[in-house]
Amino acid sequence: MTRVALVTGATGGVGRTLVPLLAAHGWRVRATGRTPGGEDRDILPLDLTQPLPPGLCAGVDTVFHLAARSSPWGPRAAFTAINHDATRRLAAAARDAGCRRFVHVSTPSIYVTTVDRMGITERDAPAPRLANAYAATKWLAERAVRDAGIPATILRPHAIVGPHDTVLLPRLLRAVARGRVPLPAGGRALVELTDVRDVAAALIAAADAPPTTANLSGGAALTVRAIVERIAARLARPVRIVALPRPVAMAGAAVLEGAAQLTGREPLLTRYTVKALGWSRTFDLSHARAALGWAPAITPEDAIDHALDARCAR
Repeated sequence: MTRVALVTGATGGVGRTLVPLLAAHGWRVRATGRTPGGEDRDILPLDLTQPLPPGLCAGVDTVFHLAARSSPWGPRAAFTAINHDATRRLAAAARDAGCRRFVHVSTPSIYVTTVDRMGITERDAPAPRLANAYAATKWLAERAVRDAGIPATILRPHAIVGPHDTVLLPRLLRAVARGRVPLPAGGRALVELTDVRDVAAALIAAADAPPTTANLSGGAALTVRAIVERIAARLARPVRIVALPRPVAMAGAAVLEGAAQLTGREPLLTRYTVKALGWSRTFDLSHARAALGWAPAITPEDAIDHALDARCAR
């Protein structure tokens, strides 16, 4: 019998990779996106912040909930509406429709703080003070999913890189294009990039593994400086990295955020970004391997190259 998947946020970076992979695995896919068009004509346009259409989850085996507002800055209400409220309603609808599994994409941004954190496990507490509205509302959404009464798996993929990434890579590309990249602590913090194809593989594995919560990453750390230098080299763009002391970067970001409150436009630098790029975070993937039978297969260097090659080809 053909299994049916509902994929929300199918026009995002992970969704564009997950949908064809599910189809290749024999699933029939029901996909939604907020602003589909062009190549996304088979995706149901749906704003999840509004009441869900009746029957959305009917006949669905597994809901893959990817839709979210993911940004370092913005009004709390906008994050709450999609990241928490819409997630709570969708999980309840999946439960009421008798769906077998709810796979929810959360975020390891809950761990972002102003200390280095190495070998993070699922048993480790989130930051004492969550870094921004995105992290706070995703943390609340995890609780809503667990409280919904449906067998659920929560995945927290770190620093996703792919051809359709709208979060990390575009911001780094804009910085490289300017030719001068200020980096907190000179870019010496460690980051474990995760290829979008590895994330999609973990999502499919989660559909049949016992319900759990798992951190995901590429499993190999690069410094932020090395990531910027690789992007610049691949694009043949000269770049000068400017080392910013972390207190200076935090103070400057606070000033920029204050100005952004007046304009409504995302500031060039936020305190969340300083925290995310200025302090190291690495992950112990033992639980993901044991619970999902999953391990990252793609190196961060290959992830960067794949994403850039695909972008240049468009």
